[in-house]
Amino acid sequence: MLPRLRLILLPLQRSELVLSLRRRFSMANSPDNLTISPATTRIGWIGTGVMGRSMAGHLIAAGYSLTVFNRTESKAKPLLELGARYADSPLAVARASDVLFLIVGYPSDVRLVAFQALPGLSPGSVLVDMTTSDPSLAAELSSAAIAASCQAIDAPVSGGDRGARTASLSIFAGGDASTVERLKPLFGCMGTVRYMGAAGAGQRAKLGNQIAIASTMVGLVEGMVYAHKVGLDVERWIEAISTGAAGSKSLEFYGKRILERDFEAGFYVHHFVKDLGICLKECERLGLALPGLALAQQLYVSLMAHGEGGLGTQALVLAIERLNNTCLKRGSSESG
Repeated sequence: MLPRLRLILLPLQRSELVLSLRRRFSMANSPDNLTISPATTRIGWIGTGVMGRSMAGHLIAAGYSLTVFNRTESKAKPLLELGARYADSPLAVARASDVLFLIVGYPSDVRLVAFQALPGLSPGSVLVDMTTSDPSLAAELSSAAIAASCQAIDAPVSGGDRGARTASLSIFAGGDASTVERLKPLFGCMGTVRYMGAAGAGQRAKLGNQIAIASTMVGLVEGMVYAHKVGLDVERWIEAISTGAAGSKSLEFYGKRILERDFEAGFYVHHFVKDLGICLKECERLGLALPGLALAQQLYVSLMAHGEGGLGTQALVLAIERLNNTCLKRGSSESG
């Protein structure tokens, strides 16, 4: 019996030894102990939509090897053509990554994908959520990552599709400060990162950004409809105010698009409604009254009610036009 028992134990001992050696090798070569560079850092990317596709593409252009996953595989095709590898699940991406980026749709998507991926990360790896999401979820992910000997950073972005394409995004980072500092070579491929504080602070900074944008967009489209109603050339009016105090990124990005009735999404209405809903939830928790935010959210919800959630945020003008029974078109005026 003893020889038979020995035959059973030896494979187990061998497999345990191999596993132990792998763990030691993984710890010795974990991202904590390596400089971030194309030669040393494997990148994972989940979410290849309007924003993610361009952002991931900049990392490939910088020489990093990427493994990607998207629920709709065809949306990852442009990255695969650039040399990325496709994985069939978040867990598979995580297993092939030292730094894993997420940019998906809703907090529920973040929760699902992140907790599917976490078990696949090696000790010392980093999960970076670039989705605009709930600050409390960011804190929860950070705690779960630390329990797995990893780090989670919340790093939502601002700048829309244009910023994603031109690598000029503003990135708001929350979490471990030294980890954010170490990731700067990666963030630098996509834009400018600013450290905002502990886990969840990046999300809170982004929510404040969305509050400011929402009211700015209301002011922009109301100004355009007013100029149209009083008979001004709206295009000329946009040029006139763009260099004054009313100038803004929203005016720069969306003024002419609105005139041209170009409502293609750089950032979807339904995603903005999600963001503003998270903002309102935070305000309720804080006992904070922000009437401009509430008004903007209702106007954007009205677009959803008209089936326009798949348009870009500049489609807000449609809601204001409906309220005033008018239609703002390039070269036209109410009096003309």
